[in-house]
Amino acid sequence: MPELPEVETTLRGIAPHLRNQRIADVVVRNPRLRWPIPEKLPELLRGHTVHGLQRRAKYLLVAFDHGTLILHLGMSGSLRILPVGTAPQPHDHFDLVLDDGQMLRLRDPRRFGAVLWHEGDVAQHPLLADLGPEPLQAGFDAEYLYAATRKRKAAIKQVIMDNHVVVGVGNIYANEALFRAGIRPQRAAGRLGREDCARLGNSVKEVLRAAIRKGGSSLRDYVDSDGKQGYFQQHYFVYGRTGESCRRCGSIIRQLRQGQRSTFYCPKCQQ
Repeated sequence: MPELPEVETTLRGIAPHLRNQRIADVVVRNPRLRWPIPEKLPELLRGHTVHGLQRRAKYLLVAFDHGTLILHLGMSGSLRILPVGTAPQPHDHFDLVLDDGQMLRLRDPRRFGAVLWHEGDVAQHPLLADLGPEPLQAGFDAEYLYAATRKRKAAIKQVIMDNHVVVGVGNIYANEALFRAGIRPQRAAGRLGREDCARLGNSVKEVLRAAIRKGGSSLRDYVDSDGKQGYFQQHYFVYGRTGESCRRCGSIIRQLRQGQRSTFYCPKCQQ
C-alpha cells in the first residue's frame, strides 16, 4: 500500500502540472472504487480551475474555489500525468482532463482508492476530521509523543501506526524508524521515557524524509506520476530482511506478527 512518502512523491510530481490549470473534462470509466465516485463530479469540475494541492495523511487534496477533490491511492493505485488521448488500460478508472492537453489519470487495479468531493472546510470531512498531526510538521515532537504514549499498554509500533496519534507512519516506515531509534517494536508505549520519545520522533522524521528523497518504496504496484519506481527499499535496515544480518551489528534480523502485520527488528540494536 502506498504510504506517506509515496503519496508525497506523487503530490510533488503532479502539483506543477495541475496548479492553475482549468478542467476541460472529467472521465469516469468505473465509479465503483472503495466509495462510489460522485455521479455529478464531471459537471461540478468542468470549467473550474485548480487553485492548489496538498497532502493530508495519505489523502491528496485538490482545491477549487467551490470545494475540494479528495484522492486516495488505496492499496495499488497510482496517478499519472499523460497526454490527452492516451488509450486507457483496463484498470484506468478516472481522468481529470486539463485545458493544456495533459490529463491526470488514476489507475487502481484493486479499486480500494477513492475519488471524492467535499464542499466547505475539507478538514471537517469525516475521513480527515479526527486525524492526528503530520509527522513532518512541528506539532509532532518529543513532548507530544511522550504525552500521547502515557498509560498506553499497546506496543509502541501499533501506537505510531495509529492515525489518531500521528498520520502516515505505515508498516514499512514504523519498522525502520523503530530500528533507527533503537526501540523494540514490542515495548509498551507507556514505558518509553522522554529520551526514547525524542529519538523515536526524530527517527520517524528522518526515515520519512529519506524515503521521500528516494521516491518512496516500490514493493509491488507503486510508481510515481512519471511511471518511475521508488528505490528506498534498497536502503531498508530491517523491513523484509528476516534471517539476514543486521547492517549495524551483524545479528540476525527477526520477524514477528503484530496486529495482522509483519514486524522486523534487530534483537541486539533494539531494546
